[in-house]
Amino acid sequence: MKKAIVALAILFLLGTVQGSIAAGPKAGEGLNKDSRCPVCGMFVAKYPQWLAQINMSDGRAEFFDGVKDMLAYYFSPEQYGAAAGDTVEEVFVKDYYSQHWIDGQKAFYAFGSDVYGPMGHELIPFSGQAAAENFQKDHHGKKIYSFAEITPDIIESLRKGHTMKGRSMPAGQ
Repeated sequence: MKKAIVALAILFLLGTVQGSIAAGPKAGEGLNKDSRCPVCGMFVAKYPQWLAQINMSDGRAEFFDGVKDMLAYYFSPEQYGAAAGDTVEEVFVKDYYSQHWIDGQKAFYAFGSDVYGPMGHELIPFSGQAAAENFQKDHHGKKIYSFAEITPDIIESLRKGHTMKGRSMPAGQ
């Protein structure tokens, strides 16, 4: 019986260690004052309340100055410098009210509110739907989206007219 318990304990510990090795950086890990958004080139540490992060399959973390740039990257990582075949593993955003890092794929996002991010119109992330709905009422939001409901067209509608890395972004890109 003792051998079975010891064997189970070892298997549990190995599973825990293996899981932590496979996971990418924790939310915010690796961020520094020189971290730049791969989409627009902004220094992201200047905007701590708007930070978003993607962990890639090669173990690299990318940081963004807002959800819309993070999602532009999410939908087209190779367009912004990701190696071919490198995929998104994890998405982190900051809950607007608590400022805690949350799983971006489980978050709810308010669209079309009177609250602007560092680059204008922004999707505002929340850990729960009720908080997103309260925010929407208070800030004249137009819609609440789950992560799965957000499309490249929604992101492009938010990004129109912005300057990206020193050049105007052409329509449809």
